[in-house]
Amino acid sequence: MMNLLMTCAFISVLSLNAVAGPEAALEVGGAAPEFKIKDATGKEIDLATLTTKGPVLVRLTCGCLGCDLELPYFQAVHEAYKDQGLTSLAVFAEADEKFAAYAKSKKLKMLYALDLKRQSWKVFGTTTMPSNFLIKKGGEIVAISKGCNPEGLKAIALGSQAAKLVSAKEVDLAKVVKPRPTAAKAESK
Repeated sequence: MMNLLMTCAFISVLSLNAVAGPEAALEVGGAAPEFKIKDATGKEIDLATLTTKGPVLVRLTCGCLGCDLELPYFQAVHEAYKDQGLTSLAVFAEADEKFAAYAKSKKLKMLYALDLKRQSWKVFGTTTMPSNFLIKKGGEIVAISKGCNPEGLKAIALGSQAAKLVSAKEVDLAKVVKPRPTAAKAESK
């Protein structure tokens, strides 16, 4: 009986994948996907166009506590290397009505778009939140980082790679960002 249940569950998963059409995961050294999305004003953002100008850091994220604590580090990467040609694009899985206030409160200066249905995650072949893709000029993926690190370690590592791509002196992001206490640290005080 147990084998029958496991077999039925396995077939159900296979059927779901066949209907949903799993996207191929992207790899370092591979080409960035064709990707277009509209920003909050309705202007189209085309990844291919952005990568003709310079490297692009794409961040697929949300406004959860972990991503929220990590956001200042990604904003610091953007600020540190934007004048040397890095474009940062954050795609948030948030609804329009609440996001305007969030963007204003976080002083979001990088390009951003909203994708409540998470179609961007399918295009980039990931289900992980957040997922980050560093793409060099011309469209080759040079780094992929998945998962959250509220202490900024993933952003710092991507920032180091971004500095090399734009031939800039590396900025010590850990010194630039003033860390906020995590929820656990805040509760212990």
